[in-house]
Amino acid sequence: MNKLYECQIEHLKDYKGIGDPPKDYDEYWARARKDLENVSLEYELKKSDFVSRSCDAYDLYFTGVSGAKIHCQFLKPKRIEGKIPAVVMFHGYWSNSGEWSGKLPYIAEGFCVLAMDVRGQGGLSVDNGVYKGNTQSGHIIRGLESDNPDDLFYRNVYLDTAQCVKILKTMDFVDEKNIFATGASQGGALTIACASLVDDLKGAAAIYPFLCDFQGIYQNNFKNPTYEEITWYFRQRDPNHLREDFFFERLAYIDIKNRAKNVKCDVLWMTALMDNVCPPFSQMAAYNNITSNKRIVFFPEYQHEYLLYSGDIILKFFLELLES
Repeated sequence: MNKLYECQIEHLKDYKGIGDPPKDYDEYWARARKDLENVSLEYELKKSDFVSRSCDAYDLYFTGVSGAKIHCQFLKPKRIEGKIPAVVMFHGYWSNSGEWSGKLPYIAEGFCVLAMDVRGQGGLSVDNGVYKGNTQSGHIIRGLESDNPDDLFYRNVYLDTAQCVKILKTMDFVDEKNIFATGASQGGALTIACASLVDDLKGAAAIYPFLCDFQGIYQNNFKNPTYEEITWYFRQRDPNHLREDFFFERLAYIDIKNRAKNVKCDVLWMTALMDNVCPPFSQMAAYNNITSNKRIVFFPEYQHEYLLYSGDIILKFFLELLES
């Protein structure tokens, strides 16, 4: 490996981000978990028009916290014997759960697949939240100015990820001890959020996670449209930074570097060292806070893009955990 990349990795190996969780952080998430316990696990299946000889495909709908209607793609093998493993998939910022055919490799290996559309983004999920303050410039800061920090947009999205797993566990053909999660960018962040809320998740594979180290992103003057809503907030809502401490304390509730401390499952992490969207230092702030079994794979010459063979590496990781 190039010496410059080696130095970059060495420099980041102990970095855990900037800023501490709020004093009531644990109580905040205990309250969130309680809210999740009170949500119904009922769901609706509608047969999809996706055609496959190997699986049955459905649009799955459930009601999430705050009453949002959440849509998922759900695929299961046509032939099922006994209980089978499952994988939950999460997509990138502004996007959706993608092509049905992209899930078929997991079907071929005997998994069922649940791919969630994030509420209010590019898929079919509906965000019915009412928010105080900005609703124009992004989801990171949505709900931040509410009197109640429980109104943060991503707080509910994180709970949606855990509800996906809880719903899978109600299916009589799903092996509840062998459920996995994976995703890239925002999907990588949601993978870690899910793992932090589901104590018995089998494994999590995250590719260059988003939503990490908000204060570090700002203090390092990182410029990219994905995080521009932070700068937008100060320009439009707090130009003299009178509420800067409040701003970052609120975001700390949903910062993945803080959620990472609650992850208990095995974790596979992938980082592109030239990432210009989710900078490596922000990712390492979260990765270094994980205390469970973990492994990171670096892609030195890659940016925020498809990482060659990443799908193969993840599938192998999941299959090896199934055999462990």
